[in-house]
Amino acid sequence: MSAPIRGVVPPVTVPLLDDRSLDLVSYQRQIDRLIDAGVDGLFILGSTGEVAFSTVERRREIIAASVDAIAGRVPCLVGVVDTQTDRVIEHIKTAEEFDIAGVVATAPFYALGGIPQIEQHFRLLRAATELPIYAYDIPVCVHTKLPVDLLISLALDGVLQGVKDSSGDDVAFRYLSLANRRAGKPLSLLTGHEVCVDAAYMAGADGCVPGLGNVDPDAYVRQWRAYQEGDWETVRTEQDRLAELMRVAMVARSATGFGAGVGGFKTALACMGIFATNQMPEPVSRLQGEDVQRVEDILAELGMV
Repeated sequence: MSAPIRGVVPPVTVPLLDDRSLDLVSYQRQIDRLIDAGVDGLFILGSTGEVAFSTVERRREIIAASVDAIAGRVPCLVGVVDTQTDRVIEHIKTAEEFDIAGVVATAPFYALGGIPQIEQHFRLLRAATELPIYAYDIPVCVHTKLPVDLLISLALDGVLQGVKDSSGDDVAFRYLSLANRRAGKPLSLLTGHEVCVDAAYMAGADGCVPGLGNVDPDAYVRQWRAYQEGDWETVRTEQDRLAELMRVAMVARSATGFGAGVGGFKTALACMGIFATNQMPEPVSRLQGEDVQRVEDILAELGMV
């Protein structure tokens, strides 16, 4: 197993051209920008990276483009999210064709089971690959919260090497961090709760996976480095500013959920000249008109355009 990933690991947003094909020029520009900012890794095909919208062919295209663009400069985690175990294993086999640092998988969903089935799912993934496996805890999408005891047990058995926590449950994350320390820290704990990263660091997080890091990676890197130095005032100050910036994912009136959140990130990147368009995957519409202006106004307030 490779060393656990720590630090700032943005889930990379996917730029699309007007015809919804992958915009390779904008993608290279964004990946270079993230790496130049000092991020510690990149997570592709996460929720922000449109894994749920991507066909098998599109997933392979994104992995290949990502690995080419990263060119070994930072570790790359690949999302292998799918409904059930055999489908996830197929995605893992595709990911294994590339130079990556690990895969990220949720609990099974759609055909919902209980905790024994979830445990079996992750054990079968481990039997299918030697790559590090990060459990993706996102109950809003898969309808199951991964229990602390299960995560620690799977870690101690070598099944899991990390957790990407997007549960928004800060109480559960605190207990997971405590249990992880008691067990000797077998898991790398990465928070996806980008507005509360400072709190997660105080609880003992090993890093963050912030969708908002696509818009302002420098701030998350400054925050991480301040955390390493024990400079809690800077950690909090950076977080306060990032909380204001996060409004780009909240101000849309024509969209909700993914369309407002990731749509807000893409719109911000387009306003900043990083992405050529703010196009979204079908059936999601891009933000237009007053929604774009609201995003641009926030960027202007914070001196980003």
